[in-house]
Amino acid sequence: MRIALGAGQMRIVRQLLTESLLLAFIGGAFGMAVAKFGVRGLVALSPIGLPRADAIGLDTPVFLFGLGLTTLIGLGVGLIPALHASRSYPHSGLQEISPRTTGGHQRTRRVLVAAEVALAVVLLVSAGLLLRSMRRLFAVKPGFDASSLITMQVQTSGHRYDDDNVKRVFFERSLEQVRRVPGVVAAGFTSLLPLSDDQFGTYGALFENDRPEGGHNVFRYVASPGYCETMGIPLRRGRLLDAHDGAAAPPAVLISESLAKSEFPGQDPIGQRVHIGPMDRPWYTVVGVEGDVKQESLAVMQPDAAYITIKQSWFADDALSLVVRSAGDAATLAYPVRNAIWSVDKDQPIVRVTTMRELLARSASQRQFALTLFEIFGAVAMMLAAIGIYGVLAGSVTERTREIGIRAALGASRGDILRLVVRQGMTLTGVGIGMGLVGAAAATRGIVSLLFGVSRLDSTTYLSVIILLALASAVSCWVPAWCAARVDPAITLRAD
Repeated sequence: MRIALGAGQMRIVRQLLTESLLLAFIGGAFGMAVAKFGVRGLVALSPIGLPRADAIGLDTPVFLFGLGLTTLIGLGVGLIPALHASRSYPHSGLQEISPRTTGGHQRTRRVLVAAEVALAVVLLVSAGLLLRSMRRLFAVKPGFDASSLITMQVQTSGHRYDDDNVKRVFFERSLEQVRRVPGVVAAGFTSLLPLSDDQFGTYGALFENDRPEGGHNVFRYVASPGYCETMGIPLRRGRLLDAHDGAAAPPAVLISESLAKSEFPGQDPIGQRVHIGPMDRPWYTVVGVEGDVKQESLAVMQPDAAYITIKQSWFADDALSLVVRSAGDAATLAYPVRNAIWSVDKDQPIVRVTTMRELLARSASQRQFALTLFEIFGAVAMMLAAIGIYGVLAGSVTERTREIGIRAALGASRGDILRLVVRQGMTLTGVGIGMGLVGAAAATRGIVSLLFGVSRLDSTTYLSVIILLALASAVSCWVPAWCAARVDPAITLRAD
């Protein structure tokens, strides 16, 4: 009508570009507002230790980038339909239904919606794989009983603790005082606390039947008698370390179950000898086998370990981690346990006070954060795909009103029309899912390092995503299909 009244091509292009830019600007402004609060929420959910987490936020360059991006999107999305509309013929535009419009616009919209569905598949598959991975990770047994356990690191400082014997006496007296605290069931010291990011705890271990160039890298746990009982680490064979394993006693060692199986398959390791530490040190005799413990994280399989007592270690550690098992809530013992240690020496620092349950959760925090991100992106992608399918079908129903009216006049039932529209939407979904599955198979290579116990081609995840998107698409198809089924053929044909 505008062209028939004398509007030129540039006038039509300017009008449609203005509308497109206005929509892009409104959407971009709303998106920036959501991003401002969304970034704060994600930072709050970020794992402890995330580099420069406090510096993450929206600033002027980011805002200008977002504004420029929405402007380019508005120009790009609006330019093609604007040029197409400016070349339209007045007589076809004045018709109730234009075949040119119905065909060209529908094809473009269908391609875009199929691409939205494909992107949703990629993100939902990634989120699904991470979710299944997290469930597998949390199902992994850490090798100890984390309930009712509180831990803290006790350090020694000052020149009077330069002597190793003075350090050993301090830790021994501190442990005696802690065990007297009401509510303490058991307590023990260790040089290497599981899941605590403790480092420099790996040493070479050489058994008598090993070749000189062989041996094992093991975690060296210097532990007080009672540590394994306090942690709830199961004894598989032999005995535990006790107070009789002192400096004057024969050197005794506990080894982990995995180390015993790899070194002595089908044999009894009790009584075997192993060398740990400097070559001038005496050999240790294996007196027991302990269950495997997750040291670095729940997802890392490095269980080989050796336990020796504090008095039989070739040097005294400057800091040891105290673990305390309580009769009730472990967190309530933090204050009295610290006071018990300070009763021995009030000048020694006590840091890293936490519960073992918190350490367990922190071990999986990075995967949990990645899962949260993918869940958000996947939900947004699925919502966009559903909206896109609804928009295409709603526009298609509007443009095909005359056709639907004729079908109804010729005897098509409401069920036939419903199936017609739903089939169109589900076809788009099927094409998008097909493209998305191929994209997901390639894109998930980038998250393989975050997966645990789940293949990146896990069939359960892919099938669940297909069903989820199919259901969301079916819901999106229903409203425009129902509107199409209610078209009155008499009104439609009269308007024509």
